Amino acid sequence: MPAFAKRMSQVRRSFIREILKVTADPSIISFAGGLPKPDLFPIGPMADAAARVLAENGPAALQYSVTEGEPELREWIAARYKARKNMDIDPANILVTSGSQQSLDLIGKVFLDPGDLLAVELPGYIGAIQAFSLFEPEFAGVPLTPQGPDIDRLTELLLTRKAKMFYAVPNFQNPSGMTYSLAARRAVAETLRVSDTVFVEDDPYGELRFAGEPMPPVSSFLPGGDGFMLGTFSKIVAPGLRLGWVAATPEAMPKLVTAKQASDLHSSTFVQRVLVRYLIDNDLDAHIATIKSVYGAQRNLMLERIKAEFPEGVTCTEPEGGMFLWVTLPEGCSAFDLFDLCIKEKVAFVPGGPFFVDGGGARAMRLNFSNADPDRIVEGIARMGRGIKALLAKTSCAAVA
Repeated sequence: MPAFAKRMSQVRRSFIREILKVTADPSIISFAGGLPKPDLFPIGPMADAAARVLAENGPAALQYSVTEGEPELREWIAARYKARKNMDIDPANILVTSGSQQSLDLIGKVFLDPGDLLAVELPGYIGAIQAFSLFEPEFAGVPLTPQGPDIDRLTELLLTRKAKMFYAVPNFQNPSGMTYSLAARRAVAETLRVSDTVFVEDDPYGELRFAGEPMPPVSSFLPGGDGFMLGTFSKIVAPGLRLGWVAATPEAMPKLVTAKQASDLHSSTFVQRVLVRYLIDNDLDAHIATIKSVYGAQRNLMLERIKAEFPEGVTCTEPEGGMFLWVTLPEGCSAFDLFDLCIKEKVAFVPGGPFFVDGGGARAMRLNFSNADPDRIVEGIARMGRGIKALLAKTSCAAVA
């Protein structure tokens, strides 16, 4: 038996990935994965872009490239920050990564030592929790309110306990779907200004807003470009590209580049060039508008069916964008017990527990509305409703079936 590194004992397998093995059965309706809708992938335009890249500059597209990423792609990302958020980001401070998950890994490598205090949202993104766990930090949770993080708790962690890092998803948060209010963003930035905490602002869903008004990044309220902003093409083009980015501070950029060189040298030259060609030749905003229209309709349908099928006492968030709803069962109920009942009904979701670093979330669950077709949403929520009623009938849950 090999002597495994001690760090591996601190890292849990992805609960969601394990659930996806169960949902491989086509008879199971799954609201578990955080999957974009494949019908919306731009297959034709991407095929055209790939053909053009190979025809016009095939040898270079198939060669090694620079670690930082293709210059045209970094310039496009910087220009979009300016156009959409009025932020001046130097392309030299943008690192193209192999998806947001690599961004998290690189930031962890550069900043986290064993025992460092890492503040995360409660509930928090399970992929970030897993990625950062490899570096053996001490996790501390910041509860989320309908307006944003609990500022008193955040202040305690950042100023009193001197947290090394705060990781947050302010737009349509995964898993809750919650969005920080403008006042909360300013309050978080104010706390960060007077701390030495590294702020990591992840924004995989920010362009998927189908209600309400756009919000500026928390990092836009920080002086001198402090904070790290993460983005991805997985939700607005296609996840199979495995392309994301970090907008970093000038001081940290060389360290991140070194960490990436040690990891994979650079992200795929070919995929980057195909993506650039696609972005130049096509109207991305029109494509995103189509995605938002579809996701907004599916969110509305899921909420409508939840109100019709779920018994009294079950609550649900109503996000203004993104891909997820957060459902909370009545007191005394267990989402893990419900999961077992729902699998018998041939429907799956993600119980809330794995999203909490403090052992919470027993009554909560995450539902994905972006991937399922409308008819499967209707049928899947009906099946879940039957599962919840069966749970209420056999437990002391504080609700009436």
